[in-house]
Parts: sequence; structure tokens; C-alpha cells
Amino acid sequence: MSNEWPLYEVFIRGQHGLSHRHVGSLHASDAEHAIQNARDVYTRRKEGVSIWVVPAAQITASSPEDKGALFDPADDKVYRHPTFFDIPDDVGAM
Repeated sequence: MSNEWPLYEVFIRGQHGLSHRHVGSLHASDAEHAIQNARDVYTRRKEGVSIWVVPAAQITASSPEDKGALFDPADDKVYRHPTFFDIPDDVGAM
């Protein structure tokens, strides 16, 4: 049994941003402790307005080796690409 605290991934939303971005990782005894530590470590210059902490053990990620099977199916859906549509000449004219 390990005596090490769980690892948390830290996401900060900046003063002028609408989304959170990953800024790093830290170990903490629980989520509240992780938020306090994240505030002390990652927002020293008051650049954040919101902090998310996520237990790293709860993150499920795809494997780079699976990128073909995971992302290639989108290639056969050309309607998702803007080049599929005809754009009238008067659209975008200023």
C-alpha cells in the first residue's frame, strides 16, 4: 500500500477566457486540498477565476496507437467539412 497522496490534474480558467486549460498536476489528500494547493501553486498572480481539479485516476484517455480507428471514420463524412457546401457569391461580401 502506497502512502502517497492521489495525483490531481489541475485546470484553470483565466481572467479573459471562457474555457479551462490544463496547467499541471499535483498530489493532495483530497479534492479540497487539491484546490487549495492549485490556488497556491498555479494562481500566484491572480490570473485565474476558476479552478478545476480532477483525480488523475478518473481520467480515461485514448491511446495514440488507436488514432486510426478512432479518428479515421470522420474522413468519410465529407458533409462535416465546409468545403462540401457551395457558398453564394454574396455571402461574405462587405
